[in-house]
Amino acid sequence: MQKTQVWDGFIRFFHWSMVALIALLYYSAENSLMELHFVAGFSLLSLLATRLIWGFIGSDTAKLSALIHSPKNTLAAIKGAAQETPGHNAAGSYMVIAFLILLVTQAVTGLMTTDDIMYDGPLVAMVSGDLSSLAGSLHHQIFDWILIAIALHITAIVVYKLKGKALVPPMITGKTTESYKQNAKMKSGWVGFAIFCVLLTALLTTWGAESVKTLLS
Repeated sequence: MQKTQVWDGFIRFFHWSMVALIALLYYSAENSLMELHFVAGFSLLSLLATRLIWGFIGSDTAKLSALIHSPKNTLAAIKGAAQETPGHNAAGSYMVIAFLILLVTQAVTGLMTTDDIMYDGPLVAMVSGDLSSLAGSLHHQIFDWILIAIALHITAIVVYKLKGKALVPPMITGKTTESYKQNAKMKSGWVGFAIFCVLLTALLTTWGAESVKTLLS
């Protein structure tokens, strides 16, 4: 059976890296492993920044513009209408947008958060005390919304599986047996991975240098 390429290598790397980093961020926060939390947070920020860049220069299915759909198409997707092009359907696209907004907000607020004892985010000194306090409050609250979004995402995967459409294998292999009227133009995921490595290196050698040094000592 002929398979269609639907996800490039970077999108797949992004997806599973996000799964690992969210778990690591939760574990490190719950166990007060703040140096590890900072390194994981900078990794998350680098990954998100790369995803946004890839949303302009990456494969068709990775484009941010591909996530925008009309209410009519979104309702049709919820009802189970067939897709004409590969990638997220209209309903799934808005879930991706919600995830990106929540995660970017979580990462940015973390940069402005302090525990007023030992640990300060790298932007704490650049913002007012009131803004830092608000950022800290949001940083804790938003994670609950992220968990809710994850639960909805998993539920959707199970529902689609019961309807005969497996969403997980294509995010592993990059290919699907689904047929479409129009195929997507794909880009090499190595380009996205290289951008991520540059951004991560920049953050870990500047804002994250002390945390990395502590973890390695």
